[in-house]
Amino acid sequence: MALPTNLATEALVVHKPGDRFEMKNIILDQVRSDEVLVEMKYSGICQTDNLLQAGLLPGVEFPAIFGHEGAGIIRALGSDVKDKSLQLGDHVLLSFNVCGKCKQCIAENPSCCHIHSPVNVGSVRLSDGSTPARLEDGTPVRSQCFGQSSFSRMSVVAERSVVKCPYPESLPYYAPLGCGFQTGAGTVLNTLKPDKTQSVVIFGVGSVGLAAVMAAAYLQVKQLVAVDVVDEKLAIAAEFGATDVVNSKTCGEGGVGAKIRELTDGGADFAIDCTGSIAVIESLFGCLAPRGTATSVGVPPPSSVVRIEPQAFLLENKSYIGVVEGGSHPQKFIPKLMELHQQGHFPVDKLCKVYSVRDFETALDDLRHAKVVKPIIYWD
Repeated sequence: MALPTNLATEALVVHKPGDRFEMKNIILDQVRSDEVLVEMKYSGICQTDNLLQAGLLPGVEFPAIFGHEGAGIIRALGSDVKDKSLQLGDHVLLSFNVCGKCKQCIAENPSCCHIHSPVNVGSVRLSDGSTPARLEDGTPVRSQCFGQSSFSRMSVVAERSVVKCPYPESLPYYAPLGCGFQTGAGTVLNTLKPDKTQSVVIFGVGSVGLAAVMAAAYLQVKQLVAVDVVDEKLAIAAEFGATDVVNSKTCGEGGVGAKIRELTDGGADFAIDCTGSIAVIESLFGCLAPRGTATSVGVPPPSSVVRIEPQAFLLENKSYIGVVEGGSHPQKFIPKLMELHQQGHFPVDKLCKVYSVRDFETALDDLRHAKVVKPIIYWD
């Protein structure tokens, strides 16, 4: 099969840091033998896309096409793609890319890839640093964001980003499994693995935090506390299994740490930050019981410094771990999440709202102002 060359399509291009997403005609160069051409049908919008647009993550260069929660249909398939179960016409979900060569990748721990950030944020091919896309005037456009750049109607995708989806009717709601939902659920199911005797407190119940709530509720933990500053979000968390909800703005004397310790009879076993706020990260240890574990999955501001009192480590034997992409192997974990949804245990469809790609700016604004948990764009 001859792979397509010079394919005309359209994409949401950001020309320089802080610019708006602008629909532009682009040309995709040849699809290589280890790549997949995907016609995007849906893409989640993630808070990380806002950081990428603003140029706040190291390694971002412009012009660029972002988006990293894609879902679509395979339209061309390179002969050297290793997963021979993939076929033309398959519905697929798209997740992060990895180098495939470092110690952690070889050990089947792709979320711990030694060069995870450059691989995904750099948005170029790993083999030679090229990009498959260009503007009509020939200007190269970075189009390998997380190996996929899903804010494009057609995209050349790295093979390691592809996960087969056997449920095409659920494609719009499964798109965020590639990043946001995977990150929240994976942190609980893959990394922390709390049992029914333990307590979990989750800070920030946006899409990542609510996925973590659903996962902890599925494990039937003893106590599940959701913390946020928006009462409407806390109400959603309660609907999905939180046993207690706390608005941190109304905790009064002693702050949120004292409130959590009161609710959990001395402190939680696990505290998860899904906000990226330095103040929240620094408050995690005050919510923990001795031997408790603090975890951060949010993206903190660039060049930020987290300050933790050393006695939290030494005297009470508390620990801290950072988790990337839920500690997951997408080709193994995302199918598990799909099955949990099919069984009614992971109702992520209730968090999603689908917008036409023509209403992209509205979807983005609704996300920024917390009017929607997870906006999904539809390439109609």
